[in-house]
Amino acid sequence: MIKVFICPKCGWLRAVSRRKSVECFKCGENEMVPVKLTYEKYAYMSEEERMDYAKSWLYIHKKAN
Repeated sequence: MIKVFICPKCGWLRAVSRRKSVECFKCGENEMVPVKLTYEKYAYMSEEERMDYAKSWLYIHKKAN
């Protein structure tokens, strides 16, 4: 099963399979966070929609901390 992860530091999205621990290749963050986004939805999103999703996720989760 393919899962989508987001970097809590820079917002980069990454799809991976068979991994529980995922690192960010963009900023070097050691621990990316799984998101509640199916791979199917992620695959059909445009690059702009992915950036909007990441910005929204970062906004919501940084406010919670």
